[in-house]
Amino acid sequence: MRLSQFHLHTTKETPADAELTSHKLMLRAGMIRKLASGLYTWSPLGLRVLRKVETIVREEMNRAGAVELLLPTIQPKELWEETGRWQKFGGQLLKIRDRKEQEYCYSPTAEEAITDFARQELSSYKQLPVNFYQIQTKFRDEIRPRFGVMRAREFLMKDAYSFHLTDESLVAEYENMKAAYTRIFTRLGLEFRAVQADSGAIGGDASQEFHVLAASGEDALAFSTGSDYAANVETAVAADPAQRPAAAEEMRKVDTPTQKTCEDVAALMGIALLRTVKSIAVVTSEGDFVLALVRGDHEVNEIKLAKVEGLLDYRMANEAEIADYLGSEPGFLGPVNPRKPIRVIADRDVAAMADFVVGANEKGFHLAGVNFGRDLPEPEVADIRNVVAGDRARDGGELRLARGIEVGHVFQLGRKYAEALKATVLDENGKATVVSMGCYGIGVSRIVAAAIEQNHDEAGIIWPQAMAPWQVVVCMINPKKDPAITAAAESLLADLQAAGLDAALDDRGLRPGAMFADIELIGIPHRVVVSERGLAAGTFEYRARSAAEAETLDHATLLQRLAG
Repeated sequence: MRLSQFHLHTTKETPADAELTSHKLMLRAGMIRKLASGLYTWSPLGLRVLRKVETIVREEMNRAGAVELLLPTIQPKELWEETGRWQKFGGQLLKIRDRKEQEYCYSPTAEEAITDFARQELSSYKQLPVNFYQIQTKFRDEIRPRFGVMRAREFLMKDAYSFHLTDESLVAEYENMKAAYTRIFTRLGLEFRAVQADSGAIGGDASQEFHVLAASGEDALAFSTGSDYAANVETAVAADPAQRPAAAEEMRKVDTPTQKTCEDVAALMGIALLRTVKSIAVVTSEGDFVLALVRGDHEVNEIKLAKVEGLLDYRMANEAEIADYLGSEPGFLGPVNPRKPIRVIADRDVAAMADFVVGANEKGFHLAGVNFGRDLPEPEVADIRNVVAGDRARDGGELRLARGIEVGHVFQLGRKYAEALKATVLDENGKATVVSMGCYGIGVSRIVAAAIEQNHDEAGIIWPQAMAPWQVVVCMINPKKDPAITAAAESLLADLQAAGLDAALDDRGLRPGAMFADIELIGIPHRVVVSERGLAAGTFEYRARSAAEAETLDHATLLQRLAG
């Protein structure tokens, strides 16, 4: 490849609307160009990287026994109505009409389409298990598309769906896909972690996310120092608290005229924040009033709370409802002596507390020395808080937090979609049996941005070798001055390619400074310089993208370094 024959268009300016490093660098390197909000054109340079990722994903999916197909991106309304997701999926589902006024959607995910395919194609248990996958464009109508391809409306995704007669077979394929994903992200050269996760809108019985670790990651991850346990903070669980101590104080009212937060109350009373209890008032979809309690130094985990029986579609209570049930205003709420009967759900740590402080349900006052079983009934207990760094893990280790960018997700869907779409096969006894399903997704285009977030410096991108547009670029200094430089560079290029390296020749005629800046910006792992001085000495100047200094190597040593 000669760069003079390739479209490479870099810029020095940082775009004003780019926030994340990956967005800035992809625009500066000329990898993408914005067409409209959340819609990007992938340039020839960007596409080379995208295809490198796609190739590794495809190779490992094939190795794992999955079979590739291609589903339409435009799908009929009727299919989505069968699963109830035409309305439930929400505003992210882009709905369109054709000239006959028939309604369709631009696929954000393909559970409906693949299950429709399966119910037509699969009729016998002898055809199972089977795993179909595709690498296809998806569209989600994000309210605020941002961060470039990290959260674009249109994106490239690998989605796979497996079909099984038994749950045991599903579990086996789920483990097979987890192993395949581990190979994919390892081959891509990324630092990643697999974590337990919430199944979210897709649904299902079990799921695990794969995150590229990066300080800019949107997701908070918790992992233990005592084992390989790791989970998204949405689902992470700390060890059970110690047994509740005996009550040692009498309940008493404390004057807190302006102190509405646990932090302010603790400071006024001169006590540790962890001795206070925060009360969050919510209302269920059935209209029941619920008070959720967490320790003053903890935060409610909305996803965990929604999993408590009856709270799936809860909302925050308004001031009128709070006044009606508790006779108070926000800032002084508590579970003791409500005006009307309420449901109290205490986090496990709160349930293990004694002599704690809560709001008195009276403006300007809190209660201290409060104890369950004496001053108020024993509560309903559930894990409803976010874990924090330093929490004790169930394996005996300590929980630590990191940031991650989700790039893959595997689900055990069970029979949710198969039952809705009546996807059955005949079992060994000739009986129609609803199949069990698995779902396995990878954000192919998102991986590109995540890799940059994890691998960059002030000069630009530092690609892992497997993802780089070229592994090596040969640069020439003053080739017009000496034809031997061009001849030597072309000969070296041929040798590198013969050794199996994806190499290119920078013959654009730029000055060394500009040429080297481009090669660093676009993240080429290895740069080799052919110059008049080097030819005289029989050497080349070599610099790895991650190295601080260049080296002088002869031909044999250079090839051994790059191809060995």
